[in-house]
Amino acid sequence: VQLQESGPGLVKPSQTLSLTCTVSGGSITTNYYYWSWIRQPPGKGLEWIRAIGYSGSTHYSPSLKSRTSIFRDTSKNQFTLQMNGLKPEDTAVYYCNADVHYLGTTTYWGQGTQVTVSS
Repeated sequence: VQLQESGPGLVKPSQTLSLTCTVSGGSITTNYYYWSWIRQPPGKGLEWIRAIGYSGSTHYSPSLKSRTSIFRDTSKNQFTLQMNGLKPEDTAVYYCNADVHYLGTTTYWGQGTQVTVSS
């Protein structure tokens, strides 16, 4: 499974960010797959944001729930994160990944995309 993030590299404060992950080598509706967005601010650890499961179920981080949403386009084999009310502290490398929960857990990562929030 390969994942590729796409989206704007620079966003102004208070704007909405939309990041899309395009998946190849597997379908986002395949059983046992969970598709997530994770970020890493400069100098900090990884922070999980949102996930969407193979059935379409969604999961969220409580700290970011009010500002984020996740949805998928099965015809394009993509899933998208939207985050509104951006702040400078949302500056981070954003990753999409896939966890496969079958006979253990296997994880696949995209290469990540830098998002900078600045006026």
